[in-house]
Amino acid sequence: MSRILAAMSGGVDSGVAAALLAEAGHELTGVTLKLWCYGKSPLSPRACCTLDAIADAQSVARRMGFPHFVVEAEQVFRERVLQPFLDDYAAGRTPYPCALCNQHLKFGDLITRLDQTGADLLATGHYARVERGPDGAPALLRAVDDDKDQSYALALMPYSALSRVTFPLGGMPKHEVREQGRRLGLSLWDKPESMDLCFVPDGDYAGFITKNLGETRGTAEGAIEDSQGRRLGTHRGILHYTVGQRRGLGVTAAEPLYVMAIDADRNTVTVGPRAALDRPGLVTGPMNWLTPVPPAGGTRVTAKVRYQHAPAPARIEPSAVGAVEVWFDVPQAAITPGQLCVLYDGDRVLGGATIARSLHEGPRSVARGAAAGA
Repeated sequence: MSRILAAMSGGVDSGVAAALLAEAGHELTGVTLKLWCYGKSPLSPRACCTLDAIADAQSVARRMGFPHFVVEAEQVFRERVLQPFLDDYAAGRTPYPCALCNQHLKFGDLITRLDQTGADLLATGHYARVERGPDGAPALLRAVDDDKDQSYALALMPYSALSRVTFPLGGMPKHEVREQGRRLGLSLWDKPESMDLCFVPDGDYAGFITKNLGETRGTAEGAIEDSQGRRLGTHRGILHYTVGQRRGLGVTAAEPLYVMAIDADRNTVTVGPRAALDRPGLVTGPMNWLTPVPPAGGTRVTAKVRYQHAPAPARIEPSAVGAVEVWFDVPQAAITPGQLCVLYDGDRVLGGATIARSLHEGPRSVARGAAAGA
């Protein structure tokens, strides 16, 4: 049996994961990271960051007979998750902060505590799997339940953490997880799903950013333009828009219009028809590889460009400073700077990175342009 540090948010999944490990006889210690957003009055019954959530985690530990601790992590959360989220929105990008939280807190801060506590493994309630490949190296895999798979959100975790984590729920569907919680007598077994963004429980991103950024970036009105630069209307501040958005543009046209691009420097929002959303490729930021050796240029992959996106066939080519270009077999819609691009080989996660920008021309056109410039 192993000594396991169980990360417990107070939700159903992490609670059941910890309880199952305790039932199996492992020596468990529960831990809840106390972030800045824990408070006494949740704005939504789906909010996970509340004092009630801590109490729910503690109740599981008491029920299953293992110790539980609360760890203060507010400063790291503010610096590594919250501030980048605010800065990205103010710069016209649409970030995915859950991946940063996983990278720096759950599989960063908590991994460093394994040695301090004498634990062998870190357990969480994520729907994903870790298995050894033919070469013996650990591999991050998609969950068995496609509807609940969270491997996309884990793509920025350090590769070194893979050998020290376990995901007890990776082979289970959600309904079975709840049934296990009911069987074990856990009071949270039928608790509602938590929000993706625990620190914006009311869903008002623009209001939250305006309140917490402490400055006026992204809040000033500006021009809504078409692809030719013609002014079509006035936007309310770029914080209110994201690539692919259709509703709430306030512009009348003969056909539906969608947000194509956001330019923070010019304070403009560019809109166009649905067909103009499709892009043949993208450029990432520096990749976080979850393989012993990064894949070679020309490797065939499937790629997800947002959480609910179906993985699309593509190939990758190296780019500058550890980044890659991803070229899709079929152009993909609404590729959004700030979101993650996660690369897969079948069920295996190869790695992930923030999307830096979409590419408007195919690779052959880009190559010809580069040669001409040389």
